[in-house]
Amino acid sequence: MSLRDDQLAILKVAGKDFDYYNIANLDGIDHLPYSLKVLVENLVRNIDGANITDEHVKTLLDWDPNAEPSHEIQFTPSRVIMQDFTGVPCIVDLATMRDAVKELGGDPEVINPQVQSDMVIDHSVQIDKYGIANAVQENMDIEYQRNGERYQFLRWGQQAFKNFRVVPPGTGIIHQVNIEYLAKVVMSKTEANGNTLAYLDSCVGTDSHTTTENGLGVLGWGVGGIEAEAAMLGQPISMLVPRVVGFKLTGSIPEGVTATDVVLTITDMLRKHGVVGKFVEFYGEGIASVPLANRATIGNMGPEFGSTCGIFPIDNVTLDYLRLTGRSEEQVALVEAYAKANKLWGDASDPDYVEPQYSEYEELDLGAVVPSIAGPKRPQDRILLSEAKEMFEKTAPAYETEKTVKDPVAVSTDFRGDFNIENGDVAIASITSCTNTSNPSVMIAAGLIARNAHAKGLKPKPWVKTSLAPGSQVVADYLKAAGLQDDLDALGYQLVGFGCATCIGNSGPLLPEISEAVNTNDLTVTAVLSGNRNFEGRISPDVKMNYLASPPLVIAYALAGTMDFDFETQPLGADADGNDVYLKDIWPTNSEVAAVVDGTVSREMFLKDYASVFDGDHRWKGLDVPEGELFAWNDKSTYVRKQTFFDGMKATPDPVADIHGARVLALLGDSVTTDHISPAGAFKASSPAGKYLTERGVEPKNFNSYGSRRGNHEIMVRGTFGNIRLRNQLLASVGEEVTSGGFTYDFLAKKPTTIFEASRDYIDNKVPLVVLAGKEYGTGSSRDWAAKGTVMLGVKAVITESFERIHRSNLIGMGVLPLQFPAGESYESLGLNGTETYDIAGVEKLNEGVTPKTVHVTATHEDGSKTEFDAVVRIDTPGEADYYRNGGILQYVLRNLMK
Repeated sequence: MSLRDDQLAILKVAGKDFDYYNIANLDGIDHLPYSLKVLVENLVRNIDGANITDEHVKTLLDWDPNAEPSHEIQFTPSRVIMQDFTGVPCIVDLATMRDAVKELGGDPEVINPQVQSDMVIDHSVQIDKYGIANAVQENMDIEYQRNGERYQFLRWGQQAFKNFRVVPPGTGIIHQVNIEYLAKVVMSKTEANGNTLAYLDSCVGTDSHTTTENGLGVLGWGVGGIEAEAAMLGQPISMLVPRVVGFKLTGSIPEGVTATDVVLTITDMLRKHGVVGKFVEFYGEGIASVPLANRATIGNMGPEFGSTCGIFPIDNVTLDYLRLTGRSEEQVALVEAYAKANKLWGDASDPDYVEPQYSEYEELDLGAVVPSIAGPKRPQDRILLSEAKEMFEKTAPAYETEKTVKDPVAVSTDFRGDFNIENGDVAIASITSCTNTSNPSVMIAAGLIARNAHAKGLKPKPWVKTSLAPGSQVVADYLKAAGLQDDLDALGYQLVGFGCATCIGNSGPLLPEISEAVNTNDLTVTAVLSGNRNFEGRISPDVKMNYLASPPLVIAYALAGTMDFDFETQPLGADADGNDVYLKDIWPTNSEVAAVVDGTVSREMFLKDYASVFDGDHRWKGLDVPEGELFAWNDKSTYVRKQTFFDGMKATPDPVADIHGARVLALLGDSVTTDHISPAGAFKASSPAGKYLTERGVEPKNFNSYGSRRGNHEIMVRGTFGNIRLRNQLLASVGEEVTSGGFTYDFLAKKPTTIFEASRDYIDNKVPLVVLAGKEYGTGSSRDWAAKGTVMLGVKAVITESFERIHRSNLIGMGVLPLQFPAGESYESLGLNGTETYDIAGVEKLNEGVTPKTVHVTATHEDGSKTEFDAVVRIDTPGEADYYRNGGILQYVLRNLMK
C-alpha cells in the first residue's frame, strides 16, 4: 500500500459523497505554507511509484524553511491555459506531432491534451480605431481580416483535439476569464469506478501573468509554451522545492490610493528583497480585508516582482468572489468543505488556525502606501507620483540624441485638429491589461474621474491616443450600468476591444502626422498604460518611455498631456468659469468608488456574459474550418506552417556532444528580456521578417505583428533578437557602430549584417554559435519563441551571469545549453568581447547519465591567446537533463508516447 492508497477518504458535501486525498493527518502538514500544502496534495494524488513516490511526499513534509532548494519534485498541474500568441505554436506543435507519429508508424490520435486545456484568444486585437463610437466593432472586423488563417486553425483544433476548448476573440483577457469563469479552485471528475474525485485546481499557463489565479488560492504560474505542451501531454513539471517568502499585509488603503499603487509598492519591495525562484505567500489577519480583485491584482504582478507565484489561501473572501462571479452554490460549498477538511482554510481568526512557517518575511502596512507610477522601462522602477515630474526631467535626457529637436513641433491633423507636440508629451494613454481591468475599484475610479472631468469641461490633449480595452465583457456591463461609459466616451475612452491591446504592444499606429513629427524630429514621447509591462520598444515603435499607472491616473495623464507635469501644483485645465482644476478636484473618494461598485457589479452580469463563452459571435461561427485528425497544411500560408523540429527525428536520440569552434552571435548586457529576444509587436518591411512577407506578396499594412504570426517559424526565426531597442555590443568590439536592432558581425563574411543573415551563413558552414550576456537574462514574458528562435539560429549555448527562471528552462526544452560565468565573473571581468572562438568541453558527461556541475570553456582570442574558465551548468533537475539529452522536451515526450 502506498501513501496514495492510505490517504484516500470520503468527503460529504450537501448530501453528496466525494473521494479525495486527505492530507490533514500527515505529520508535518500543520506548519507548511499554504502553497506547499497544495504541492503535498498534488504529490499524494499522483504517486505512481516511479516519477512520484512516498519519499517525495515525506521530503516535502520535512521541509526546512531555512534550506536552499535542493529536493526535486514533480508538479502535475490540473489544467493548462493559453493565450493565442503563445498558444498557436503549441497547437501547431501538437498538429505537427500528429504528423510525426504517423511518419514513425504510430497512431496520430495518441497526441491529445491529457488534461483540460483552454485557450483564450485575447492577444490579437489591435487598436486601429479609437475615439469613435463603434471602435470595438471596427477593430474586431480588422482583427478577423488579419487573423482569419490562425482562427481557422484554432477552430480546427477545437474540434480535432479532446480536452481542448477555445474562448473566441472579443470575450476578454485570459487571466480575467480564468478567475471569473475557468478556475474551479477545487475540481471534480468521474473516475473509472464511477465515484467522483474532488481535487485541488492548479494551473500553468503560457502567459507569465497566469499568477493572477493565485488570488483565488489556485497554485500556478507562467511556463514556456514548451513546458505547457508537455503538461498538456501528461508530463509533470520538474521543480525544486522552493523557499517561501511570507508577506504579511496589515492596515487598509488610505484615501487617494488604488490597488495599482499597492501592487507597484509590493513589486518594488520584493524586487529589492530578491524573490526570483521563490514562492511568495500572503498571510495574516490583514488579508481578510483585501478584496479578491486586489488579491488578483497582486498575484498578477508575480512576474514583475520575480517570484514563481504570489498566492493567497482560500477563505471567505474566496467564497464571496466565487458567488459573485456566478459559480454554483454546490461548487462554493465544495470549495469550503474541501479547504477546511484538508487544512487549506486561511482564515487567521479561526481558533484552529496555525500560522505557517516561512523561509523569509516581509510586511507592508497598506496605510503607508502612496500614489505611484513605474517607468520608464521596467515595472519594478517605482516612482512616487509626487516626484514624477522631477524624475522625468532627470531621466529624459538619456533618451535624446543630437538629432532631438528641443522646441515644440507643429502638427496638423484631420482627426484631432492642429497642435504642437514636444518632448515628454503623452502619445498614448491606455486603460488596458489584466492587472487592472479585473479590478472593479480602479475601473470605477477611472469612470468617476472621467465623469468629474467631463462635468468641468476638461478634455484629453489632442495628441493623446486614448483607449479602453477591458479584460471582460462584465467590465463594459458595469461601466454602462453605472452610467460611466458615457463620460468615458466624452473623453475619448470608447471601448476599442476586449483584450490585452496596448500592454502586449498592440497599441496600433499613432496618427501618421504625429508619427512623422516624432520620427523626423527624434522626439521623446511617452506612453502611460494601466498594464504590467513597459519594456523598451514594447508599447509602440514611436514611443521611447513607457509608464505604468492605475486607470484613473491614465486618464489624469491624458488630461495633462505630458509626463513633465506635477499634479499637486499644476492645473489640468480650467472649468467654464475660468477656475483652475487640479487632480484633487476630480479624484473620487474611496467611499464613492465603493458605493458605485457595490451598486452595479452583480452576479447576474457574470451569469449572462459567461453563459455561452465558447460559442463566439457570427464571425467565429462563420469561419470555414478543415476537418480530420491531421491538419491540412497550406504551403502558401504566412500564418500557420508545419514546424520543422521533428524533421528527420529518430526513435532514439543521438548522444549529446561537446561544442567546438563556436562563434559569438550576440554580446549583450544586463536585463535582456524575452521582448528583446523575441519581440511581439510590429516590424518593418526592411527587416528580415518584412522581406520574407514582401517576397510572398504581403503588403506592409497587412504584416500584422510577430505575436500574431507565431504559428509561422519562418517569420519568428527572422525576428529573433530583432527588437528595435536591442544593442549588440559585438559590433563595438569589431570597431563598428552599434546599430539598435537585430544586427551583428559575421566573422565568416567579415562584415556587419542582420543576426538572421549571419546565422544562415554560420549554419551553412557548420559553425556553432553562442550568446554572451549579463545578469537577469530572459526576464519578462514566458515566450517560447525566445528559446525556439534561439535554437533555430544555430545557437548551442547561452553564457550569462544569471537567468530568469522560465527562459532558462525553455532553453533546455529546446536543446540549448544554459551556462553561467563563475560566481562574481562576467565576460568583461574575464576580458572577453565576443571576437573569440569558443570550445566547451564536458557536455558529453550527460551521455553517462551524469549532469556535470560545470563545463570547461576555452575562449581563443584573435591573437591565439586563450582565456579559460569553468562555466556553471544550469540544468537543475534530472528531468531537464532528460530533455537536453533528447534534443528538447517535445522530442522526449514524443518518444515516450511512441513507447
